[in-house]
Formats: sequence, structure tokens, C-alpha cells
Amino acid sequence: MRIAIAGGGPGGLYFAALMKQLDPRHEITVWERNAPDDTFGFGVVFSDETLGGIGNADTVIHDEMARLFARWTDIDIDIDGHTFTVGGQGFAAMSRKDLLRLLQHRAADLGVSVHYRTPAPDADELRTSYDLVVAADGINSMIRTKYADTFAPTLDHRANKYIWLGTDLVFEAFQFVVKQTEWGTMQIHGYPYSASGSTFIVEMHSDVWRRAGFDATEGETLPPGASDERAVEKIKAIFAAELAGHEVLTNNSRWLNFTTVRNRRWHDRNVVLLGDAAHTAHFSIGSGTKLAMEDALALAACLHEQPSLADALQAYETERKPVVESTQRAAQASLEWFENIGMYVGQDPAQFCFNLLTRSRRITFENLKDRDADFARRIESAFAEATGATEAVPAMFQPVDIGTLRLKNRIIVSPMDMYSAADGVPDDFHLVHLGSKALGGAGLVMTEMVCVSAEGRITPGCTGLWNDGQRDAYRRMTEFVHTRTTAKIGVQLGHSGRKGSTRLMWDGMDQPLAEDNWEVIGPSAVPYGPGCHLPREAGRADLDKVVADFAAAARRAVAAGFDLVEVHAAHGYLLSSFLSPVANKRTDEYGGPLVNRLRFPLEVFDAVRAAVPAQIPVTVRISATDWVPDGNTEHDAVEIARAFVAHGAAAIDVSSGQVTAAEQPAYGRSYQTPFADRIRQLVAAPAGVKVIAVGAISSFDDVNSILLAGRADLCALGRAHLHDPQWTLHAAADQDYRGEGAGWPIQFRAGSRKPPTSRTDKIPPRLALLRHQSDEHVHLRWTPR
Repeated sequence: MRIAIAGGGPGGLYFAALMKQLDPRHEITVWERNAPDDTFGFGVVFSDETLGGIGNADTVIHDEMARLFARWTDIDIDIDGHTFTVGGQGFAAMSRKDLLRLLQHRAADLGVSVHYRTPAPDADELRTSYDLVVAADGINSMIRTKYADTFAPTLDHRANKYIWLGTDLVFEAFQFVVKQTEWGTMQIHGYPYSASGSTFIVEMHSDVWRRAGFDATEGETLPPGASDERAVEKIKAIFAAELAGHEVLTNNSRWLNFTTVRNRRWHDRNVVLLGDAAHTAHFSIGSGTKLAMEDALALAACLHEQPSLADALQAYETERKPVVESTQRAAQASLEWFENIGMYVGQDPAQFCFNLLTRSRRITFENLKDRDADFARRIESAFAEATGATEAVPAMFQPVDIGTLRLKNRIIVSPMDMYSAADGVPDDFHLVHLGSKALGGAGLVMTEMVCVSAEGRITPGCTGLWNDGQRDAYRRMTEFVHTRTTAKIGVQLGHSGRKGSTRLMWDGMDQPLAEDNWEVIGPSAVPYGPGCHLPREAGRADLDKVVADFAAAARRAVAAGFDLVEVHAAHGYLLSSFLSPVANKRTDEYGGPLVNRLRFPLEVFDAVRAAVPAQIPVTVRISATDWVPDGNTEHDAVEIARAFVAHGAAAIDVSSGQVTAAEQPAYGRSYQTPFADRIRQLVAAPAGVKVIAVGAISSFDDVNSILLAGRADLCALGRAHLHDPQWTLHAAADQDYRGEGAGWPIQFRAGSRKPPTSRTDKIPPRLALLRHQSDEHVHLRWTPR
């Protein structure tokens, strides 16, 4: 093949070297606009997995890299003078300049033609003259821009400012320094890359950056290669204690905003994107150089393995894109955490440290235990002490209070609509459904959304509390829970609004009934989505009736024996649609700015709170974002939560979306937890109000990690409890926990130990049973000789 590569960075050069080794007959030409020694940046970090791939593909490059590596396992975290060391991670770093030099030599030795100080020819010319054109021309890729209609790039410019520096202070481990200054929170990301230097990245929110006066050079255009020396002098003063008299090194160092690059497609006929041209991931989670070299490995392998160029490029994109997107999701969580780092300044230092380590959700409590068991025990003990517990047990099994209601653990069975009632009356199905979950060990079991009126139902199969027969049917369930289990049971009250009069979920979710429809109301005459009901705008009489219906249902809930009442103001139902500007287009006192959109939901909440005795907590579920432009955002959610807290909410149950069919949620593991985290830090925790995290939480490890990091006080799980009604008890068995937080019903106690699975006759080496992991293995420091 004739291969043209635009960009002579590590990704482009490594790909060229690999292809030449696969077939020396390939004619490969690289264009690099910079000189060979124009290397920007300081160090690059690699994972063991990446190094394994490099070792298999090119032992010469791998061995040269290994010879230059700084290796360590520790992360040192300094939080305003509180220091922590966490071991067992595993890092390898080297000078970016050294890496580029060895790749340049390797490419030259293999016969790759590299034109330095030479921009690549026009992409149309290249794709006509060459069999394959590789766009390895970086974050500002000209080739990607030229064919933007095909690649469909998105560039997400973030709020934080950072500057890439170096220092002759040789760190012994990865360094996170979080410092409170008179201007706000600043942080350092640092790591060693050789026997003589370390990378030293300074990052802060743009507001902090401006307050500190770093914007003094904002309007200046620095010449190529020049650094912002005024910023460097100020940084040296701010971090004088951390630098301990050492120098700050510059190399084209200037303030930047990180840009996350994504592309819908990575190839077009014979043009393919590689490295930063295709994707970027925030530096707090990994190295762009590492990702680019992994791209090069995959692209070369696919070209070698597939029968045609088209097949190879499609295989490359199919293989790499999901891996990169997973990395980008973790990087997005990490960069957003650092953007919001100021929220956590009040956290206990140990909890802050754990919060930082688990920010991307790639490190969890369980794998932290595998990495550094001593540190994990320290975090668990600190959580127990902070919550007033008498012993350090798994966080999910620490008791918790919602208002005056004490729960034995922090697991909630989330409300889940069953669509299985007749005339709003729950029956034996609901008794078995709720009863089995209560027997399964959860601290609190919630009903599905119980409708406050017949016309407030979602479907004909929804339960209600608009008459005494429904109240008495629910009393059977609360009595079962209270007499047969140690769980508590709560009711969620709601009104369907414009999402009512629809079919059962399995017959067509959100679709109008085929017949016997009832009139639906909403804040405005705006349907939920195409083909959905057009609601009638609610008038004063409608609103008064809804308030009265909620209050009456709340009184019946108390009479039915529920321990907690939740007002459903999420998921696009009536109260949620009043809160959202997507659904609420009113021009009266209930529409317009958020303070007006809150008015009716707060009227309903106040009526429920007044109808319920003080000792029974009233909580609220909200949608923290509408997932559409011009809808509510996480910032609006903070103000919504603040308003409900001011009106007496004992807990905020933080969900998201389902306000419009046009939503585009960013699904993923624990994807709604950051919204709960923000509300907890900014509103709930200072007020002594609990926050409940929901959404794709399914493992006890994720639950414990969320709780230990202080992102929420409780976790509500829905589908996990449908999969396993005894999820909580099984989680206790998996963690070898036996205690009041997960007491097995006496009838089930024989099942409290996991049954044996497959038989094995393998006998482990006896001495292995006596071996303990040494501190030297857990805590490896970089000590250059």
C-alpha cells in the first residue's frame, strides 16, 4: 500500500513503524509541520495493558521505552496539608521528548519517509494519490475539519483552565495537591517521568483563574513556543511550599481550556482518523499519547488481518470506538469532578480523598481494597465515625435517619410501576411484590406511583389512594411488612398529568389508550411527544382539585400505615411538567421563571406535609435534568431541591428526564449519581436533609462507593430488585456481613450462606496460604538511581 500520514507525533510514527514491519513493501510517507525536536509537554503515562500490546507488536520500541520508564504504584494526595498515600495502582511514565525521539529513530531505521517542518498536502490530493490517508494531525485536525460533514465532529470546550508545566522536583509517586487559596480551589496533577523531572499541571475553574488575576495575558497572542511567564511566576509563589525551592519548567506553556473531541464516524473511504484527531480524553484520567498508540496498534492489526481496506477501516472503528467512548465517559466524569471540586471543600479530608480516587467510577471501593487494603479500612472507619456508628461495617449496612424515621440500612427498593391493579386497588400481586422485597433485606420499600385520583392515573392498571377500599388494600401490605420484616414501607403519591390515559407498558408505553380515554391536563397544551395526548391547560379549579386530591391521598396513606410519604415531582408527570420549561409555557403566576414554575408543586407539597403527622417524613422525587436544550439542568435542580428543603422535605430523591420524548439521556453506570452529589453538597447536607441516588446502580460495590464518597446518603435500586428480590441479603452474604443491617428472616436463615457452585479438586499451594502482600509491593515509590 501507499500510505500517507498527516502528523508525526507518537501515534502517526508508531503506526508507520508497525506497518513497515508487517510488510516492508508498504510505501509510507509522514508529514510533520514541526521540527523533530519541537516536542511540547513533558511526560506521558502508560498502563500495563497498553505496554503489553506494545511489547507484543514491537519489542524494540517496548524495550527502549522500558529502559527509560519511571515506575511507581502510589498516589499521594495532599488536601490543604492533610496527606494520604494510596498504593497498588501501577504507573509507568517517560519523557515525551524521549518517546518521540525513539519513535523517530525506529521509523527511520525501518525506511519510513518523514518530512519535518512540512505541512501535509491537501487531503483531496492525498486521498487521490495514496491508498490510505491517516489523519494523525491532532486536536485541530485539518483533515477532520475538511471532511466534517462525514466525520460529524463535536468539540466540547470545558470551563476549567489548566497550564502544562514541568519541574525539576522529582516526585516519588503520582501527586494530587488540592489547595484552598484566597481566590478559590486550585489543584496540581503531577507525576515523575524521569530521574530529573516531573510533569506539573495546574488546574482551576475559570472563575478562580480570573479572580487570581491569571487572565492578565488573556488578550495577548504569544508567539509559537513561548510560555506565559507571568503565570509561571504567580504559580511559583502560590505553590512555593509544594515546590520546596525547585524550578518550574516551561515548554510552550500557556493557559488552555480542555476540549473533548468526539466523532460520529472515524473513517471515510480511504481516510481514517487516529489519536487526538478522532478523540480526546481529559488528562486526569489518562494520556492522549497512550490512546493514540493504542489506535495505531488496532489500525495496523486490522489492516493486516482484513481482506480489504474497507473491511479493515470498519473493523478498526468497530474495535476502538467503544473502548475510547468508555474511556471518554470516565474522563468526562473526572473532568466534571475537577470542574466542581469547590463543592467538596467541606468534606472530611479522608472522604475527600476517597471521593477524588473514585471520581470517574473506574476505581470502586472493592478494587481499592484489592489495591490497598489498609487505606480501604481507613476510609470505612472514617465513614463509621462520621455517621456515629459503633463499628466499621460496609457503608450500605450503616443505619440512617430520614427525618425521624430510622432505617436499618441505606438500601431502598425504588418505586416501580406494575400496571396490575383493577380500579386502582392493589391486590395479592402487589402484596407478594412488595412483601418479597421487604423480606429481601432492604431498609425501605417504596410502592409504585400511587395515583391521587382516577383521572391522575398513568394507565388503567395503576394503583390509587382516592378511596377507602384502596386504603384498606394497602393496609394489608404495610401490616405484612411491619409484622414479618424489619423493613419500613413508603408510598409515592403522584398525578400523571399529560402522561395519563395511556396503555399498559407492555402494550405501548406512553401511547394513548385505544378506547375509553379520559381527559388529561397539564400546565400547558403541550404533548409529551408525537402521537401522545394533547393535554388541556389546567385552570384554577383543576389545580385546587389536584391539591385536595394529594392531601386526601396523604391522609389515607397515614391511615394505611405507611412510614414515609414521597411526592412524585419527576418523570414528566403533572408536578414535574409544571417545573419544566419544556412543558410549562404558562404566562400566569405558575409559568415563566423557575420561582413561578415551582409555585404549584410547592402548593401540593405543603398540602401533603400538612396532612401528614410530623413524625412521618415527607420526601420528594425530582428530575434533575430534562436532557434537552432549553430544559431544566443540574443547576436548576439545585434550586428546585433548595425550595423543597425550605418547605420541609426530609429527603430529595434525585432522578432525571422523562419530561419529553425528545430527551437524549447520557446513560451509563450510576449515570444520575452526579446530580444527587451536586444537590447533596450544595443544598441537602448543610441542611441535614438526606439525598437518595437512583439510576443504573446495581452492585453493592457501587452502592458502597457512592456512600463512602459522600455522593448520596442512600441508594434506590429498581431493576436489581426485580432480578433478585433478596438483593440486599445476598449483598450481605457476598461481603461476609452479619448484623442488624441485614438480618435474615428466621425462616430463610439457612440460605444466609452462599451455596456451593461447581466442584473443584484443585489444592492451592500450602505456603501461598501463609503469604502476605508486602508493603513494598503495595507501595512502590519512584526512586531514580
